[in-house]
Amino acid sequence: PKMATNFLSNSKTIAFFGCEIQTFLFLTLGGTEALLAFMSYDRHVAICHPSHYPVLMSKTICLSMVTCAWASSSINALIHTLHVFQLPFCTSRIINHFFCEVPSLMPLVCQDTSQYEYTVLFSGLVILLLPFMAVLASYAQVLIVVYQMSSGKGQTKAISTCSSHLIVASLFYGTTLSTYTRPHSLHYPEEDKVVAVFYSIITPLLNPFIYSLRNKEVMGAMRRVLGTLYSLRL
Repeated sequence: PKMATNFLSNSKTIAFFGCEIQTFLFLTLGGTEALLAFMSYDRHVAICHPSHYPVLMSKTICLSMVTCAWASSSINALIHTLHVFQLPFCTSRIINHFFCEVPSLMPLVCQDTSQYEYTVLFSGLVILLLPFMAVLASYAQVLIVVYQMSSGKGQTKAISTCSSHLIVASLFYGTTLSTYTRPHSLHYPEEDKVVAVFYSIITPLLNPFIYSLRNKEVMGAMRRVLGTLYSLRL
């Protein structure tokens, strides 16, 4: 909401505490994208082990996955937020970015942050790279099973189901990894802002389209809405 307000107003400011909250929420919500890995596991089980699906994807396991994603992302976000905002910001208070996140705050710190950058790198590898590798591994096995299917219709349905999720995961993890696993010396503000647009705006914007528009019921409902709007214009 604050980022949207800044876009629409001439006053592009944020309070120190507000910046802390924004950083914490962004890191938390970004970390919960580990659910993308659990979603790929769900598709892997459904296609590769359909008879074991009720056991391997029980309500208890699903709840454990969601709890794990939210708990790990919240703890990681809290640690980084508390650490970053106790550092001395003794240079310019102008953040060369359109919202508060760790890489954009580092240039404002007036002490050596090289050791902390290793912590950010480690967190990025655990929170981002491991889930992305899990997504790729799951879909690699899915593709092997799919191409062994004798039914062409089954192959098409399986690939259609998995491809949309793989596109979303690749867009998100590819851009966030490029931001959070690079050292501070290789960050360029203008480039970072363009990359941030992808994982903070474009990917969430595309999610409903990628996931829903191949659903026949959703497409039917959209046609009816568009038809109604067209008839009202006439």
